[in-house]
Amino acid sequence: MKKFLVLSVLFLLPLVAYLFFASGVHNFAKLPVLNKDVGINITAFQSLTGAEVVLDDKITVLGFLGDDLELKKGNAFNLNQKIYKKNHTFHDFQMVMVLPFGAEKAAKQILAELAVITDISEWKFVFGTPEKIQKLFASLEVPYKLDAHYASPYVFIIDKNKNLRGRDGTKEEQKYFGYDASSVAELNNIMTDDIKVILAEYRLALKKYKANRKN
Repeated sequence: MKKFLVLSVLFLLPLVAYLFFASGVHNFAKLPVLNKDVGINITAFQSLTGAEVVLDDKITVLGFLGDDLELKKGNAFNLNQKIYKKNHTFHDFQMVMVLPFGAEKAAKQILAELAVITDISEWKFVFGTPEKIQKLFASLEVPYKLDAHYASPYVFIIDKNKNLRGRDGTKEEQKYFGYDASSVAELNNIMTDDIKVILAEYRLALKKYKANRKN
């Protein structure tokens, strides 16, 4: 009897574990949409290169570095190490940092420093008036505010349809509209996982599209 019980446990335990984790993967297959149609005025901003920067059909990490880059320089390097370097080879992934006019020289300096350690092709710096920056930030509809330098420690995940993605607070987890780039732990433990989820979502969608075309 004991032998039968032990064998039953050994057989059932892996099965239960598999079903549990399979259920978890299914439930977290998509990163929740928190707000729709954000960043509607991004094309009104000017980039360092003069090329138009868009959010449509891009997976974007959107940040607001402000007019004093020395205060947020560490955030940019945190993002580069924990988020950008792991994902910049994914098709249509980009980092878009928003700054006021006048910060162009400091932005070029940061890009030059980043270029020493990584490929910076998907780092995009755009510039606008304080009014445009405030309007863009307001379109996110998040419970944060820009500081006196038009900066925020938080960065945001925007999907290809210009929807704000994050954690909606269900399943007894904390709600995340954005991710604190000054916190290496938050980038490493929270944002990294959420970026993986949204990239996996688009990889799966691409595979299905290609399979449907073959059929």
